[in-house]
Amino acid sequence: MAPSELPHPGVDDLEVGPILLALADENRRRVIAELAARPDEERLCASFDLPVSKSSRTHHWRVLREAGLVHQRDAGNRLYMRLRKKDLDRRFPGLIEAVVTADQPQGRR
Repeated sequence: MAPSELPHPGVDDLEVGPILLALADENRRRVIAELAARPDEERLCASFDLPVSKSSRTHHWRVLREAGLVHQRDAGNRLYMRLRKKDLDRRFPGLIEAVVTADQPQGRR
Protein backbone atom coordinates (compact mmCIF):
# COMPACT_ATOMS: atom_id res chain seq x y z
CA MET A 1 0.00 0.00 0.00
CA ALA A 2 1.40 3.41 -0.99
CA PRO A 3 1.78 5.97 1.85
CA SER A 4 -1.28 7.99 0.74
CA GLU A 5 -3.38 4.97 -0.25
CA LEU A 6 -6.36 4.36 1.99
CA PRO A 7 -7.14 0.83 3.25
CA HIS A 8 -10.05 -0.98 1.58
CA PRO A 9 -11.30 -4.52 2.22
CA GLY A 10 -10.78 -7.00 -0.60
CA VAL A 11 -13.79 -8.36 -2.49
CA ASP A 12 -13.64 -11.69 -0.68
CA ASP A 13 -13.40 -9.87 2.66
CA LEU A 14 -16.67 -7.96 2.21
CA GLU A 15 -19.18 -8.92 4.90
CA VAL A 16 -22.88 -8.16 4.98
CA GLY A 17 -22.89 -7.10 8.67
CA PRO A 18 -20.58 -4.08 8.34
CA ILE A 19 -22.28 -3.13 5.06
CA LEU A 20 -25.74 -3.12 6.63
CA LEU A 21 -24.45 -1.18 9.65
CA ALA A 22 -22.95 1.42 7.31
CA LEU A 23 -26.23 1.64 5.40
CA ALA A 24 -28.25 2.12 8.60
CA ASP A 25 -27.39 5.83 8.52
CA GLU A 26 -29.62 8.00 6.32
CA ASN A 27 -26.76 10.27 5.20
CA ARG A 28 -24.62 7.33 4.12
CA ARG A 29 -27.57 5.79 2.23
CA ARG A 30 -28.01 9.12 0.49
CA VAL A 31 -24.36 9.07 -0.63
CA ILE A 32 -24.69 5.49 -1.85
CA ALA A 33 -27.89 6.36 -3.76
CA GLU A 34 -26.14 9.29 -5.47
CA LEU A 35 -23.16 7.11 -6.37
CA ALA A 36 -25.45 4.28 -7.56
CA ALA A 37 -27.13 6.67 -10.00
CA ARG A 38 -23.78 6.88 -11.83
CA PRO A 39 -21.85 3.81 -10.66
CA ASP A 40 -18.91 4.16 -13.04
CA GLU A 41 -18.16 7.75 -12.07
CA GLU A 42 -15.81 8.98 -9.38
CA ARG A 43 -16.94 11.97 -7.31
CA LEU A 44 -15.13 14.49 -5.21
CA CYS A 45 -16.09 13.78 -1.60
CA ALA A 46 -16.68 17.49 -1.02
CA SER A 47 -19.36 17.48 -3.76
CA PHE A 48 -21.95 15.74 -1.56
CA ASP A 49 -24.44 18.08 0.06
CA LEU A 50 -24.84 16.57 3.52
CA PRO A 51 -26.31 18.51 6.46
CA VAL A 52 -23.42 17.58 8.78
CA SER A 53 -20.10 19.02 9.92
CA LYS A 54 -16.83 18.35 8.11
CA SER A 55 -15.72 15.98 10.88
CA SER A 56 -18.99 14.03 10.55
CA ARG A 57 -18.47 13.78 6.80
CA THR A 58 -15.00 12.38 7.39
CA HIS A 59 -16.50 9.80 9.73
CA HIS A 60 -19.15 8.83 7.14
CA TRP A 61 -16.51 8.42 4.41
CA ARG A 62 -14.43 6.17 6.67
CA VAL A 63 -17.43 3.99 7.59
CA LEU A 64 -18.41 3.57 3.94
CA ARG A 65 -14.82 2.77 2.91
CA GLU A 66 -14.13 0.33 5.75
CA ALA A 67 -17.42 -1.49 5.09
CA GLY A 68 -16.33 -1.91 1.48
CA LEU A 69 -19.12 0.12 -0.10
CA VAL A 70 -16.87 2.73 -1.69
CA HIS A 71 -13.36 3.11 -2.97
CA GLN A 72 -11.62 6.34 -2.03
CA ARG A 73 -8.65 7.87 -3.75
CA ASP A 74 -6.48 10.49 -2.09
CA ALA A 75 -5.28 13.09 -4.60
CA GLY A 76 -3.29 15.52 -2.49
CA ASN A 77 -5.76 17.89 -0.89
CA ARG A 78 -8.75 16.23 -2.58
CA LEU A 79 -10.47 12.95 -1.85
CA TYR A 80 -12.45 11.12 -4.49
CA MET A 81 -14.99 8.34 -4.05
CA ARG A 82 -16.77 5.80 -6.23
CA LEU A 83 -19.20 3.00 -5.51
CA ARG A 84 -17.68 -0.50 -5.55
CA LYS A 85 -20.68 -1.69 -7.58
CA LYS A 86 -19.03 -4.61 -9.39
CA ASP A 87 -17.45 -5.91 -6.18
CA LEU A 88 -20.70 -5.55 -4.24
CA ASP A 89 -22.77 -7.18 -6.99
CA ARG A 90 -20.34 -10.08 -7.07
CA ARG A 91 -20.59 -10.70 -3.32
CA PHE A 92 -24.18 -9.58 -2.67
CA PRO A 93 -26.16 -9.49 -5.93
CA GLY A 94 -28.97 -6.93 -5.89
CA LEU A 95 -28.20 -5.52 -2.43
CA ILE A 96 -27.41 -1.96 -3.51
CA GLU A 97 -30.42 -1.77 -5.83
CA ALA A 98 -32.67 -3.10 -3.06
CA VAL A 99 -31.42 -0.56 -0.52
CA VAL A 100 -31.65 2.37 -2.94
CA THR A 101 -35.15 1.35 -4.10
CA ALA A 102 -36.41 0.78 -0.55
CA ASP A 103 -35.22 4.25 0.47
CA GLN A 104 -37.10 6.05 -2.32
CA PRO A 105 -40.48 7.66 -1.64
CA GLN A 106 -43.45 5.51 -2.66
CA GLY A 107 -44.22 7.53 -5.79
CA ARG A 108 -40.70 7.25 -7.25
CA ARG A 109 -40.36 3.45 -7.23
